[in-house]
Amino acid sequence: MAVALIGLMYFAYRGWSIILIAPIFAGVAALASIFGVLPTYSELYMTRMAEYTKSYYPIFLFGAVFARLMEKGGLASSVAAKIVDVLGEKRAVLAVLLGCGALTYGGLSVFVVAFVMYPFGAVVFRKADIPKRLLPATLWVGIFSFAMVALPGTPQIQNIIPSSYFSTSTWSAPIIGLFASFLFLLIGWGWVTRRAKILKARGEGYGRHFEGGPHHKPSPKIRIPWYWALLPLVMVIVINIILSNPFKWEWGFHWDPEALSAFLPLKLSLLAANVGKVSAIWSITVALIISSIAAAFIGRKRFIVMDGFLAPINYAAISSATAVLNVASGYAFGCVITSLPGFVPVTQALIGIADSFGPLLSAVITTNIMAGITGSASGGLTIALSMLGDQWAAMAQAAGIPLEVLHRIVAIASVGIDPVPHCGALVTLLAICGLTHHDSYFDIAVIMGLKFFVPFLCILFYMVTGLA
Repeated sequence: MAVALIGLMYFAYRGWSIILIAPIFAGVAALASIFGVLPTYSELYMTRMAEYTKSYYPIFLFGAVFARLMEKGGLASSVAAKIVDVLGEKRAVLAVLLGCGALTYGGLSVFVVAFVMYPFGAVVFRKADIPKRLLPATLWVGIFSFAMVALPGTPQIQNIIPSSYFSTSTWSAPIIGLFASFLFLLIGWGWVTRRAKILKARGEGYGRHFEGGPHHKPSPKIRIPWYWALLPLVMVIVINIILSNPFKWEWGFHWDPEALSAFLPLKLSLLAANVGKVSAIWSITVALIISSIAAAFIGRKRFIVMDGFLAPINYAAISSATAVLNVASGYAFGCVITSLPGFVPVTQALIGIADSFGPLLSAVITTNIMAGITGSASGGLTIALSMLGDQWAAMAQAAGIPLEVLHRIVAIASVGIDPVPHCGALVTLLAICGLTHHDSYFDIAVIMGLKFFVPFLCILFYMVTGLA
């Protein structure tokens, strides 16, 4: 089991596709168990991979289409530029954090946000003479923390995954989410600002960096007014509120509780247990489709210049398939590992933590472990929930803890130690910035260590105030 884990981390770090190496090392893990290699591959690995793909592919697909339309239509860059212009170079770090947060909360793919925000971050950091090596840490906090898992209603997959286990909505525990968002922002803004002052006192400025290359894009000839560009982002949020009906408003849409019953005679093995398990996914899917149409209409002049909508939409569809298979492969590998007899003592220890200290603490520790192993917030989150989600839910209900609180805590925990060195998102972000682990990983590691404590502080906040 340990050999398989180390092997997966090593080869993923070396650039091998996880779609290829995950089933290979799942077979390696099976060699040292009572499981047969081929049964493990076809019946366990592939089944778990199919489960993940079936549940979350619509989010990847329509999220990628929406993000591509926002990017190529010039809407994303327009919103980002407005935020940077308003805050200016004196608040360079905050400008980048809020710009990233706005685009991420608006439903864009986190990788698209990184590509869009990097040029603006580089410009404002250069004007403020802040060392460029601090830019990846700033982008990481802005994209992969508060706007991805903590802000109530965020449409990112990490906030949707818990809803399919607990029958909750993406708006679960909004007060805890806002509290965590404040902590994430404080950590990122505080640390990067402090480091910038220290480095500038030593005489280190932005540095000499070539900003051209594959990610450099000239200013578009057709500019979209920021207020029109912002509209599709707002639409994602508003439509999701209406359809998911998080606050039980009378005018909110209610999903038919019998909507899945017609499929029961077909005995579909992956059929959801009830509408509550999938309603959050339906809500954000519909919101993304409608908002994509709005984005395409607002950016139509740019698309006409670029020979239409077909090429970017097709590209988004193809890239979404690769993205979901990457995550599903890591999830399936983790399911194999957690199913092995050798993992039983670990599972028992984690359950023991829940018995002794409650489900919230167990959820935080377990999710961090899995996110650290996989180098993925969504992959680690899904593995942790598939392994112990039912036990946590039962314990929470027995202790009088709302499932909405459990939803928010486990989502926040998924971004604790996820930026480990072999994290695919981190490697991609450093490549976008034209920097290396040697240049920037120290500050990312410090922020990782600081934000590891955020879910624990959220638990303390809930216990003291009772607010969710």
